Amino acid sequence: MDIVFRAIVIFFFVLALMRVLGRRELSRLEPFDIIILVVIGDLVQQGVTQNDFSVTGAMLAVGTIGVLTVGASWASWRFAGVRPVLEGRPVVLLEDGKPILDNLKRERITVEELAAQARLSELDSLDKIRWAVLETNGRMSFIQK
Repeated sequence: MDIVFRAIVIFFFVLALMRVLGRRELSRLEPFDIIILVVIGDLVQQGVTQNDFSVTGAMLAVGTIGVLTVGASWASWRFAGVRPVLEGRPVVLLEDGKPILDNLKRERITVEELAAQARLSELDSLDKIRWAVLETNGRMSFIQK
């Protein structure tokens, strides 16, 4: 039972950590970021199992994390009130060609990065955009005027 309890604690810690890191960082993984995620995964595994190398311990840890993941997904689908906590909300970064600086600052995105993403979406000027939205999955959506 100790492994299940520790898996539950680690699950919620990792969930909170991912929310703090922000969508932008998770949507643009560099090679170093992938290595860090693998290292975090290894550290989490060691923390959950306390170096228990048994098949039972591994099945308990993975099963608990799997059940919690499905449970969080179900709760997000079933209860609208928990959805913003688990998934976040879309953030409007630009409206009628004008950047919303407070939202950009909160998401740690520069106007130059916003313009670069617009160019990748084949929009040559921010003035041509009605809304730019940072979606909950970390990607930017652009709606033209």
